[in-house]
Amino acid sequence: MASFKGYDLVVVGSGFAGAMATLNFLEECKKKKKSGRVALVEVGKDGERCGASRWTMAYLRLDKNLDFDEDWVKEMRLVSNGLADENYCRKLQEEAGITARYLQDHGVKFVHHDETNVLLEFKTGQHFVFPEGGGKAIIAKLFDDLQSYDNCEVLWETEAVRLITDEAGAIRGLKVRKNDGLLHDLFAPNVVLACGGFEGNQEMLARYIGRDSHKLPLIAPGLKYNKGAGLRMALEVGAGTAGSFDGMHCELVDTRASKPDAVMWGHNYGIVVNKESQRFYDEGKRHLFATFEMIALECWRDQHQSCFFVTDDVIWQRFTGSWVYDTTDVPPEKAETIEELAEKMGLDPTELKRTVDEYNAAVNDKEFNLMKLDGKATRGLKVNKTNWANPIVKAPFYGYPMTSNLTFTYGGVKTDLHARVLSTNDVPIPGLWAAGEMTGLFYNEYPPATSCLRSMTFGRLAGLEIAQNLGGKHGQANGPAIPSEQRADSTMSMDQQVLVGEGATAA
Repeated sequence: MASFKGYDLVVVGSGFAGAMATLNFLEECKKKKKSGRVALVEVGKDGERCGASRWTMAYLRLDKNLDFDEDWVKEMRLVSNGLADENYCRKLQEEAGITARYLQDHGVKFVHHDETNVLLEFKTGQHFVFPEGGGKAIIAKLFDDLQSYDNCEVLWETEAVRLITDEAGAIRGLKVRKNDGLLHDLFAPNVVLACGGFEGNQEMLARYIGRDSHKLPLIAPGLKYNKGAGLRMALEVGAGTAGSFDGMHCELVDTRASKPDAVMWGHNYGIVVNKESQRFYDEGKRHLFATFEMIALECWRDQHQSCFFVTDDVIWQRFTGSWVYDTTDVPPEKAETIEELAEKMGLDPTELKRTVDEYNAAVNDKEFNLMKLDGKATRGLKVNKTNWANPIVKAPFYGYPMTSNLTFTYGGVKTDLHARVLSTNDVPIPGLWAAGEMTGLFYNEYPPATSCLRSMTFGRLAGLEIAQNLGGKHGQANGPAIPSEQRADSTMSMDQQVLVGEGATAA
């Protein structure tokens, strides 16, 4: 027979969204003098960098005062063709700065970066922020705090299997599979799903993204755990959806790198060619952050997952030591001639030289200015470059072999401004909440430096509201959803407690 344990809240996933939901629930319960109990369920192992949050650099679209980009809603309207939920976007715009200051108050140290070479589409005064130590440091700080609470239990190596509901459809808990292979019931009136997208699920990728999705490597090892469990469980109880299910965020990475997340950001400042040494994308179409995803998708979709960046010493001297080319742990290929560079990257020297010569000859005479969309473009080529088309003429020449990696998927469950999961008819499902990349928002493109903030912000909001709505002492009023005949001594371990009655069903 399955064992069980009673909580006021069960959170699925230990990344940004899950950790924030858990800690904010605990803090608010303490503040309100409520004895709320929470279980944080994680399929990965203790000490492992599971999921995406512990791997990302966590670039944040914030200004010097930790306020969010005021043009965010406009950017989302543009790239989604009006499909994105603008009320949700405005809520993030209002709350993101509060989230950032919350992290700062909890010991997260931010690096404030003034960008002098890359034109940012953010309205943040050419400024962005990232945590010292990346996302791993944020998770470490949050876990230090949440594990100090006696009313918090972290269940590692525990897979969320399905939601438990009552006959009316309200959430009553979660059925999980522990590393003993057996199913266990965690009873609670609230469940927060915060377990990422479906990047690690080949079947779901093939179903939603389509052909050749299996050829996309994951950008970090922890993504193998993102198997779409939260999405599947929510759909089983009637959740609505949002975001484009055939959409995903990809990034170009250095194929030679020995580290995960070795992103090559600066495709704008040179040319990118395929295996035949032919350009295939307008490298200067828009800002760096606005186009680095789209060229990665093109590499995967139509260029056999292989492309090569080429630039010269003019650009290299400008960006030496910059994040733009320093995320990889391997120096660029370097050569005194284009032909020699081609040989080092496995390209045909004659073809690459022809492509570079044709590109150089097509460049107009406008001033080269990295800090604006300068209109320095090519004319007469099959694929023209719209901005920053500086001739590639000054030796030495530099290059990187690149491929596309999958970062996260777009399609997910639909939530409201409180992080409550909505049904297919836009009615909140009682007791079901969701935050992070398993919630749908993006269509067509992803405006970057926002996903981490979105995950943490709506995780925070969910945890706060659940605690605020919690009534009475443990096991009373809105406490753990365990029928009276099923309640066991709360001091018993999970393996000591046994389900003895009926009244809740696994959906």
